[in-house]
Amino acid sequence: MTMHLYPQLEIPNTLAAGPGPGNTDPRVLERFAAAGVADHMQGDVLRGMIECKHMLRQIWGTQNTYTFAVAGTGWSALDSMFSAVLPGDSVVAFANGTFSGIDALTLRIKASTRDELAANPQDPQPASVNVVEVPHGRSVDTKTIDTALALHRPKWAFMAHWETGSGRINDLWAFSEACQRHGVMGLVDAVSSLGVEDFSIDDFPGIVGWASCPQKGICGLPLTYAPVSFTDAYIEVLEERGAYTYAQHPIFEARHWGIIDGQDVEKGSYHRTHSGYAVASFHEALRLTLQESLPRRAESYRRHEAVLRAAVEAMGCKVTSDMTSLVVLNLPDDLAGREMELVQNCRADGFGIWPTLSAPVQVRIGILNQLDRGAIRKIVLLFADAIRALGGRVDQDAVEAVLDTHYGTSVAA
Repeated sequence: MTMHLYPQLEIPNTLAAGPGPGNTDPRVLERFAAAGVADHMQGDVLRGMIECKHMLRQIWGTQNTYTFAVAGTGWSALDSMFSAVLPGDSVVAFANGTFSGIDALTLRIKASTRDELAANPQDPQPASVNVVEVPHGRSVDTKTIDTALALHRPKWAFMAHWETGSGRINDLWAFSEACQRHGVMGLVDAVSSLGVEDFSIDDFPGIVGWASCPQKGICGLPLTYAPVSFTDAYIEVLEERGAYTYAQHPIFEARHWGIIDGQDVEKGSYHRTHSGYAVASFHEALRLTLQESLPRRAESYRRHEAVLRAAVEAMGCKVTSDMTSLVVLNLPDDLAGREMELVQNCRADGFGIWPTLSAPVQVRIGILNQLDRGAIRKIVLLFADAIRALGGRVDQDAVEAVLDTHYGTSVAA
């Protein structure tokens, strides 16, 4: 076989304006590149992990000792959280979009008996799991949650906080209160809300497990560390029953972050090989989050999302989402059905917006780490150009009026 040596890979800068990951903050990239070549048990690497653990407790708003991060993406954190679910466990999962649907599939896999898994290995249907499907574009509400938990009385209940598949926020307060009322252990996917919304997880005692990611609200690199937090009640279940995993086992993972037998220690013990580069960049992403503060960041997201929403509505689009980091919209009637074409055109030009991944196909425009008026203006104008490129009409004066109303006439070009 003839050897073929490919040229060096060059990846240009693009504007990540979708549901995530967002463009990484330059200071995070600098810390990644500046980290020395170090053994994974080198003292500064371990110190950085200990400090990350403490910063995560501040960001999550929790006293949970078992608060740390799982190596990988948000899926790694979710898999770790779901590891406590064993075959035959009773589960209620609420799904109102692509990602909560995948979470529900994970729970069906985890809770399946051997026979149930063998009957349909890629799409098992265990008798002990009830998935409550909420129509696309709707949030999971109080009545839906309480009705399902009262009817099924499961051991575990699951819900996504923010569902980026449809851009909807689900009712965290109702979920926690219903879990308490019915004696259920709540699990939450906070992949899209942590670092964007201002909330403290200790305010939701019905929820025992939380999982997030590094590359959305935290604005870190995608393949670093995904935050998790577990209550003592969750850990007690693991200690009593165990889990069918090693790499993602919450108790084992916590040891490397200096959490052993429910106590903080000065130095973690070996569990997996960690990267000094990843630790340094994740550490900086957490520092930036705390320096800005969650209240200020959350308010900034609310303010800039309102501008983007008003601008696309001025173009004739209909917004169906209620998240503050993401706008999900239907194109004007004369362009209906051409959502994928528009998204592909934008991506080809380095403007990274996304379609929804389930029907009906919609357009998703995100503002992760784009929290200034110049960035929002650029996103708005690029999207207007994309509509025109498909033959649509945009009232530029109306769009400019929206920007001027919210930002004033001194917006950077």
